[in-house]
Amino acid sequence: MLLRLRGIQKRFGGITALRDGSLDVEAGKVHLLMGENGAGKSTLMKMVAGMLTPDAGEISWKGQPVVFAKPREASEVGVAMVHQESLLAPHLTVAENIFLGRIPERQFGLIDRRRMFTLAEALIEAHGFPLRAAARVDTLSPAGKQLVEICRAVEQGSSLLIFDEPTSSLSDSETTEVFRIVKTLTERGTGVIYITHRLEELRSIGDRVTILRDGVTVHTCPLADLSRDELVRHMVGRSVDTTARCGPVAPGKELLRVENLARHPIPRGVNLSIRAGEIVGLAGLIGAGRTELCRALFGLDPLVSGEITVDGKAVRIRSPRDAVAAGIALIPEDRQRAGLARALPIGHNVTLADLGRVSRYGFLQHDAEQALARDYIAKLRIRAESPAQLAGRLSGGNQQKVVISKWLARGARVFLFDEPTRGIDVGAKAEVFETMNELARSGAAILIVSSELPELLQIAGRILVMRDGEIAGELPGHTTQEQIMQVATRQ
Repeated sequence: MLLRLRGIQKRFGGITALRDGSLDVEAGKVHLLMGENGAGKSTLMKMVAGMLTPDAGEISWKGQPVVFAKPREASEVGVAMVHQESLLAPHLTVAENIFLGRIPERQFGLIDRRRMFTLAEALIEAHGFPLRAAARVDTLSPAGKQLVEICRAVEQGSSLLIFDEPTSSLSDSETTEVFRIVKTLTERGTGVIYITHRLEELRSIGDRVTILRDGVTVHTCPLADLSRDELVRHMVGRSVDTTARCGPVAPGKELLRVENLARHPIPRGVNLSIRAGEIVGLAGLIGAGRTELCRALFGLDPLVSGEITVDGKAVRIRSPRDAVAAGIALIPEDRQRAGLARALPIGHNVTLADLGRVSRYGFLQHDAEQALARDYIAKLRIRAESPAQLAGRLSGGNQQKVVISKWLARGARVFLFDEPTRGIDVGAKAEVFETMNELARSGAAILIVSSELPELLQIAGRILVMRDGEIAGELPGHTTQEQIMQVATRQ
């Protein structure tokens, strides 16, 4: 037994994050830690990694009681954590981040940069990751940053490795590589704690599972003894239909048309059309240009060429302000940095895109803002104490709902969802999908980017596949994952 947790408790002011967290992890095994957003999974793991200290309870490491007061103390005994949200130094290179705190030195304490880059390149090549050791981290996509986190944790040679949503922004091929790394580590006797919301990947990697709900450990057993439906019921306390598809909606008039859209270096010559009531999926490998297309449509990146028509009117989009005025909304891949004002209350976030609605003579009407925020908290079932709660204090799924509510309040007609379910639990996913279905039924046009092909097959009426910055093909929503990958990889 590597790690044993018993009765762990943690409070943040008046909020109880953990009431009774318990967990056992054996060497050479993969222990899955499951639960809804806000159940306490990340909080529990941060105490194991020395980032937080428990208010009560016991932590035992290899049979000895311990309390890690800082991450270095946990690292020194062999605990490493791959975080869901990047904790990398953005101004440093990939190699410098991998060896941060353990940079190779020459004589007289000088940094051996050549050796550091050589070791980093060898590590990256060994795992086949699409990274350059000399690239600055702030130029990487969220998926690229996640791969750097994994490289750094693996390089430490730890006895216990904690993965917090490691594949949430990775492609299928990169996810397979993460599974291979985990298998190699466990064969060497390393213990692994693996947090994920992707139910389809559990059987490929896990041995045992512990489920948290509302800060309490509610179930622990071998994974083989638990069906998918039982797992979901333990997580959310109720049955959730994870296979419900969008009901058929008769497409209305064309709301979005894109012709020959291009920016440098991608996308190149993209043409697409979405009608009112349609949910169109956008598939492709990482680097195919899906996020870049959404950024270009929202005015975040300058266009080289192309025409955009919204609701029959040609629009010139040079900035997000132009896109918002045209009725286009973006729910970005990185909601923490690009979708939310984390340091502001929920109420401010909900009204951020349409302050005129809650203002009078240029002055913000606090009561009107609070009433509107409470309305959307109820509509989207956002778990929050009040509209005054800071958006950054919410769980990932509830943060995503706040981002969506901002555009609902604005009255947008065209929605660009870029990886909308990244890092959120099965219950929140079902609610996000239902929100998208309601939008479609109300006459909105929706484009959804997702690396999880089962999600696209579940929600989209038709699927566009991108490859090398271009639309390589179009498939009906009732196609297969294999057919999508064939188009995405030229097979």
